[in-house]
Amino acid sequence: MPNWDTVLKEIAVERAASLPSPHDTIRRRYLEKLFEYTGRNVIAYYSGFLTKTVNGMEVNDEDKKAFMLCINELDREKGLDLILHTPGGDSQATLSLVDYLRSMFGSNMRAIVPQIAMSAGTMIACSCRSIVMGKHSSLGPVDPQFGHIAAANLLREVSRAREEILADHRNALFWNPILSRITPSFIERCELAVQDSNEFLASTLRATMLSDLDKEKQDLVVSGILDVFANNIGKAHNTHIPTKQCADLGLVIEELEGDQNFQDLVLTIHHCYMHTLSNTAAFKITENHLGRALVKQQASQVMEVPMNQIFPLGVPLGEPQE
Repeated sequence: MPNWDTVLKEIAVERAASLPSPHDTIRRRYLEKLFEYTGRNVIAYYSGFLTKTVNGMEVNDEDKKAFMLCINELDREKGLDLILHTPGGDSQATLSLVDYLRSMFGSNMRAIVPQIAMSAGTMIACSCRSIVMGKHSSLGPVDPQFGHIAAANLLREVSRAREEILADHRNALFWNPILSRITPSFIERCELAVQDSNEFLASTLRATMLSDLDKEKQDLVVSGILDVFANNIGKAHNTHIPTKQCADLGLVIEELEGDQNFQDLVLTIHHCYMHTLSNTAAFKITENHLGRALVKQQASQVMEVPMNQIFPLGVPLGEPQE
């Protein structure tokens, strides 16, 4: 398997050959190989959140344009393998994106998580028929956030404050400064956001990976999943939920290590994106196996590459900044 260093050497060889964009060339080479191996459409959705802090790295409404670009002219009968690496983002944008993907591929979607798909990324993954995860992969809680405030955590804190004040009014001296910072209607917004998120997660699981179970079994599995992923048990929003726990809860998990060739291709693609996002101006890439891509770059640059310019010209999308 081409590991991190091997991919870096391949990029160096391409650069030495004075090709227009070695990062793009290597990335697309392995995306095409994955398509040839599985026979399924491949779209990679990658954010550079592990190495950069830039507005727009999260899931947002702009992403639908990127997916429209990548889905156009695909043979949708082949289904979709969606490679996800994201910190999450806007929950309503996520719901709209999932609705669009379902309208294109129905339930014939498989999520692949080479490393991390948190929050909204987990919501997208749970909307597929199965999720491919390695021993090193993680999903995360899907509880909504308002900036840095977790809605579920705030609601629990308000409930705790109420109970403590009712039990002993002297506790109001401690809680009043905290509660006074909550703006009007904010608690209701948090409640509605949590309700929307929980209802979506439950309904999308019933419609996809749990659709073969009877209702009684569905109810049991969904309840257990919601306890953990809807953060009903009070964990931090950035809690990493590992592969085994995901499978134990009832999510349909395919082990990445179960097919060595498939694992090699997926992890090589992951290394390719990590190199691109670490060493170029790109901070978010949505790209299919045909080489069609929308790349967001720092300094508000967005590059959209038409099909007839991808191969063999190799139009550069994200070269290192000087």
